[in-house]
Amino acid sequence: MQLDKGIQILQVSSTIMGRTESIHPTLMWDEDNIILVDTTYPGQLPLLQESILSTGFTLHKLTSIFITHQDLDHIGSLADVVRTSSSPVQVFASSIEKPYIQGEKRLIKLTPEAIAQAVNSLPESVPIEWRHAFQRTLENPPKAIVNSTIVAGEELPFCGGIVVIDTAGHTPGHLSFYHKPSQTLIAGDALTVVNGELQEPCPQYCHDFNMAKESLKNLFPYDIKKVICFHGGLYEGNCNQRIAEIYES
Repeated sequence: MQLDKGIQILQVSSTIMGRTESIHPTLMWDEDNIILVDTTYPGQLPLLQESILSTGFTLHKLTSIFITHQDLDHIGSLADVVRTSSSPVQVFASSIEKPYIQGEKRLIKLTPEAIAQAVNSLPESVPIEWRHAFQRTLENPPKAIVNSTIVAGEELPFCGGIVVIDTAGHTPGHLSFYHKPSQTLIAGDALTVVNGELQEPCPQYCHDFNMAKESLKNLFPYDIKKVICFHGGLYEGNCNQRIAEIYES
């Protein structure tokens, strides 16, 4: 769905552990740049390619990738996307998230206990080979080089201006992005959309839920007309008022 000139929300859907899940990367562009915000789970490159092709663009022409944070559904296809591009791709992330994305540190939510729980929660019908492959992916997640670190408050000179916002809490270095021309907040996992309503991040998936709630005040200075959440998709309405309600609740 094209939201405005130069920005489009993507949808990648697949069946994971017996249920269909949709996630929502974002594509932004201008005359010189095509930028993808977040990738998908490992192994979902063909689905991502299909979604981007439906917009009239192609992965081969990407110039940059912005990563909001280190979680596997956001970085899982990053290395594949970089390899697919026909020219060098600049990968942007926070300095806090960089060593996790590059594989220098273990992803903070993929503890041995969490991996064991995920594997044990697979339906009994899942073949043993698939079960072992799933475990290996969690124990050795894909990694990719981050060649540009960005900081909160920085305005990136692409697509009419993209402002970097600190929304730490879901992970320690979580970032969101504000696309100035369309007044769209690309929230990553700092917020979610549930049944069409903008909601706080899910506490059970937050590294520090209190920090995640507190960091929402960093969104107040921006006039937000639309919010793209990686989980839940698009929210349109009185965005600033709704974010303030979530913060104060």
